Amino acid sequence: MGDNSLPVRTSQSSVDVPDMNNHTDHSLPAHGDKRPAFSPEWNSVAPSGYTISEHIVGEPPITEKPFRLLFLGAGASGIDFLHHAITEGALAGLNVEVVCYEKNHDVGGTWLENRYPGCACDVPSVCYQFPWKPKHDWTKYYSGSKEIWEYMAGIVEEEGLRKYIQLRTEVTSAVWDEQTSKWVIKAQQYDDQGAVAREFEEHFDYFANGSGFLNAWKWPDIQGLHDFKGSLYHTAHFDETADLKGKRVAVIGSGSSGVQTVASIYKDVAELYHWIRSPIWVTAGYGQAYAGENGENFEYSEEQKQEFKRDPEGYRSYRKKVESELNIRFKNILRHTAEAEETRKFSLAEMSRRLAYNEELIQHIIPKDFNVGCRRPTPGSGYLEALVAPKTKVYFQDVHCITPNGFKPQSNSPEQTVDVIICATGFDTSFRPRFPVIGLNGASISEMWQNHALSYISTGVPDIPNYFTYFGPYGPLAQGSLLPVATALTMNLIATLKKIRVEHVRRMSPKPSVVADFGEHAMTFHHRTAWTEPCRSWFKQGRVEANPVVWPGSRLHYLEVISTPRFEDFDIEYISGNRWGWLGNGFVLIEFGGDITYYLNEDPSKK
Repeated sequence: MGDNSLPVRTSQSSVDVPDMNNHTDHSLPAHGDKRPAFSPEWNSVAPSGYTISEHIVGEPPITEKPFRLLFLGAGASGIDFLHHAITEGALAGLNVEVVCYEKNHDVGGTWLENRYPGCACDVPSVCYQFPWKPKHDWTKYYSGSKEIWEYMAGIVEEEGLRKYIQLRTEVTSAVWDEQTSKWVIKAQQYDDQGAVAREFEEHFDYFANGSGFLNAWKWPDIQGLHDFKGSLYHTAHFDETADLKGKRVAVIGSGSSGVQTVASIYKDVAELYHWIRSPIWVTAGYGQAYAGENGENFEYSEEQKQEFKRDPEGYRSYRKKVESELNIRFKNILRHTAEAEETRKFSLAEMSRRLAYNEELIQHIIPKDFNVGCRRPTPGSGYLEALVAPKTKVYFQDVHCITPNGFKPQSNSPEQTVDVIICATGFDTSFRPRFPVIGLNGASISEMWQNHALSYISTGVPDIPNYFTYFGPYGPLAQGSLLPVATALTMNLIATLKKIRVEHVRRMSPKPSVVADFGEHAMTFHHRTAWTEPCRSWFKQGRVEANPVVWPGSRLHYLEVISTPRFEDFDIEYISGNRWGWLGNGFVLIEFGGDITYYLNEDPSKK
């Protein structure tokens, strides 16, 4: 793996560590020295066995061993965390070592994996970017997967982050060891051919899981699927070199990937066969007020790109206008609001028009018993038009079986020959990790989330200590761009890590009672939303009747809640066993090199 296999420490503590075995005179140092006085006579021991640590307030525990953090995943979340932790030095001085595992051969997460025809983001390009890294030269209003991947990979290269990332490395189990207060991580690395090259074990003090919630794709359970002798693809593992021109193609699945695939390939294929199991709302993408005519995509001109580069504040103003359009949509999700009714009427009329008022398709495709917000709306320019075209055959029941040369729609149907089958059948949406995560007293996330994935505000799990999840269940997954949310999550995680290091925390995890109360609030709130209506959604793990695991409020509401960690919600244990052990030797760093009369300044907050 070369340099990619070497974990690199972000920084070391900037303060000298005293030698407690040296019993020379440690009289109080002059102003500017790094370490205060010490005498061996001060080494008193409390009846509990507690002793005073010789650190200064603000320092991490005195040890040469770094605090090791594993970040899982080098997609958007991992890149955001590495940017702040490494490039911005957010953890400097805390003796933290950061290692990132990535299961794929390269960075980029979902935008590396998903390269099916027409794969694009439903959020405008100027919104689907990190707030700290605006790109002025996006090609289109809605970007394709390759350009988004290039944007993310470019950040990794520009900031030299690859040396912190171990590629082709997959975690197979994570078990908390209470005796050592560490995560025991078992993993395996793959070679260029995908074979296991080595299996190994590492220990970490903290485990941040940024592997994503839609990364475990699955084949549909259809009889004979793998007996097919033609070309068989899944949208999450598509061959970009595949040539579909003049081919007879079957597309199974009508979620976002199926809609985008059908719309993209229709003009090239000779015949198209498509399955729609349940009604769906097909709409324009997010930010349609600033999109092209009828919410269509468009290309930015070279003049526009140059203007964005020349005038960063003007570009920021444009971005804020588009972003604002994303942030006013929450009322569309609430039941019995004027906004929700207006959206339903508009979508009904627009879908009927695009379906050429074909009564059969309208009856089967347009939902009757749930509103547009029940599931994340599916953008699909050209999709509905493709369904009514003469070379398309649409089925509304599950395919009976796949044959070596094609498929049979029903048991008594004749075989239909096709050249290509594309399965757009989605992912495992249970939110359960792909490997065992075992915490205190054998607590298992997979077991806890078997029927209902209830988390602590999408970031934590009871009895799973020193663990943080990006975009876990109950995050703001139904609204707008997730990249600004990733940055907010990183800020929350960094604040948590600073508390752990500065206050000498051994372990912390959300209190079970706090999580139970949050679940009660969320489930009660959800009754006022379209999410509980009878649609099949990955918000509900692909089921019709289930608790939607989305944030009970708007995206801005979520950003407000996670802006400051609520440490009162956590069970916390300390390295010394005493919650005040972090007070140390009674001094603060400012006494040895700072402004020791800062409280007389015009602005006392600036020390």
